Amino acid sequence: MNILLIGSGGREHALAWKLAQSPELTRLYAAPGNPGIADHADIVALDVADHGAVTDFCRDREIGLVVVGPEVPLVAGLVDDLGIAGIRVFGPTKAAAQLEGSKVFTKELCAEYGIPTARHQSFNSAGSAKAYIRAEGAPIVVKADGLAAGKGVTVAASIEEAEAAVDALFAEAGDAEATVVIEECMVGEEASLFCLVDGETVISLGGAQDHKRVFDGDEGPNTGGMGAYSPAPVLTPELEARAIDEIVKPTARAMSKLGIPFRGVLYAGLMLTREGPKLIEYNVRFGDPECQVLMPRLASDLLPLLVATADGRLDGVTAEWRDVAAITVVMAARGYPGTAPKGSEIRGVDTVTRDGVKIFHAGTKREGDRLLAWGGRVLNVTATAPTLREARDAAYAAVDTIDWPEGFCRKDIGWRALG
Repeated sequence: MNILLIGSGGREHALAWKLAQSPELTRLYAAPGNPGIADHADIVALDVADHGAVTDFCRDREIGLVVVGPEVPLVAGLVDDLGIAGIRVFGPTKAAAQLEGSKVFTKELCAEYGIPTARHQSFNSAGSAKAYIRAEGAPIVVKADGLAAGKGVTVAASIEEAEAAVDALFAEAGDAEATVVIEECMVGEEASLFCLVDGETVISLGGAQDHKRVFDGDEGPNTGGMGAYSPAPVLTPELEARAIDEIVKPTARAMSKLGIPFRGVLYAGLMLTREGPKLIEYNVRFGDPECQVLMPRLASDLLPLLVATADGRLDGVTAEWRDVAAITVVMAARGYPGTAPKGSEIRGVDTVTRDGVKIFHAGTKREGDRLLAWGGRVLNVTATAPTLREARDAAYAAVDTIDWPEGFCRKDIGWRALG
């Protein structure tokens, strides 16, 4: 089977690496790809925002499955347009992708179907949002309604910080278009749960924990993710089962009832509270960098799982896992999550040959023999080992061999589980 993978980040490199191992794969293409993905796939110059061009490419190359990695093409309706052309796609339709594309949509769905989540209100004006904040008090959470690359959330410790976050979101979006969601600040530990969903059938892909804050000790602003590990000990089998039964399955049933069945991977960000797991928010694709720790642990062939999801046949497949721990450390360009300069040279990546260590490219570019940083999050140094401590030590040993003065990373990935 010929496969087209959409995306260019570390998540897509991990997916390409895993798909390339499938005996059912004939040829793997990637658009736009990156230098790491190029080790496993043919990179094609394709504007993924041009759905007609993607459709024509799929027809010309007899693509049997399109795998959409990032959220933007999903929210833009790429799955819908390919489906109209009769092309099989792994990923939700535009309407189903509202679970990530609109926090208001998801919160209203949770309220209607009794899915546990934080108390909340949504607002279309800064004045009413700030009045609600003053009435509720702090700590309190301020979220942008739409896509924000993991950075549109402020957990405000004070009313002043919350009001400043509201002003910033309205200024960025424009007062006529902005919608913000104000939530109670739930107390507990966060975990991520991934499930394949083909309408109403749900298969768990297990859990992970990521590290959103940019600096050690969970300090600084939120990012797209500075590292992750899997499995997450805090997400016990009992809590995972509750999250699936009380959150994921009711969501899948609700979406089908609304006439917009969800097919793809549903990523539930969970808060593990005293009352049980509650939904923080949904993503409608593999997490980044969580995908980079899930794929090395997956013993099953990924390709049949994706095909079964797209075809609505999940009730006939299972996912098997390696009994190992995995951890990934994100190396980012200094300045991230703000503006990070491009073009600094990275040396030593190709010399990392430790067993159980894989480096996934997230924001790189090749110029001749030189590897350059070309984004905020640039490399994902991933290691697997029998224990999380061994995996962490292997990952950081590999980080230390990479020569990139303009880069940085957190030094405490995995601290929750290891503490």
